[in-house]
Amino acid sequence: MLRGRATRGASLSKSIKTEAFIPRSRLEALTDGVFAFAMTLLVVNIELPEGFEPKSNQEFLARLAGLSDTFIAYLITFFVLVSFWFGRARETGEPEMASAAYAWAVLLHLLSVTFLPFSMLAVGRYDVPASIWIYGANMILLSLSAIAISRIAERDSGRSRVPSGIVELGVLIVSAVLSMATSLFAPDYAMLLYLLNLASPLVARAVYRR
Repeated sequence: MLRGRATRGASLSKSIKTEAFIPRSRLEALTDGVFAFAMTLLVVNIELPEGFEPKSNQEFLARLAGLSDTFIAYLITFFVLVSFWFGRARETGEPEMASAAYAWAVLLHLLSVTFLPFSMLAVGRYDVPASIWIYGANMILLSLSAIAISRIAERDSGRSRVPSGIVELGVLIVSAVLSMATSLFAPDYAMLLYLLNLASPLVARAVYRR
């Protein structure tokens, strides 16, 4: 009887096992390339206007000061990308072959990564709420796709991955929503709401200790 149960359990585990779709190493190589390219494009978007020819250091520094919004957007976006890349690089214990659902979740995540340089360019150049909404929506999609990757990996491997960064991603989503809301009445300060993510490690520690 016990043997029969074991046989049924083995057959059940086989039936719920996801089918291999693509080597995970190929997705990792693509991920590294996309992140590197996106990080490079970020700094390319910081540019002075064509035809600008400063006559003195004061004039040059004054023009650089006018790019403060772009610099803030660049720093926030760069460190967000770094944190997501760290999260992907630290993933261990996953099967060598990825399922179709996992692969598509990674591709959706990379889609949001490739869109970040444009989002940064929009929020750096145009001081209007719509640009901040685009940036915030990009951050939310980035976070939700990362959560999807984590959940699908848990399902495919059959084991929990705690802590899996859900709390940190939640803080990023909250800061994006608050930034988008703040842009309606104080767009000059909306991007500063992303500084809330500096407290995400403390929030995560408090949650994981419970």
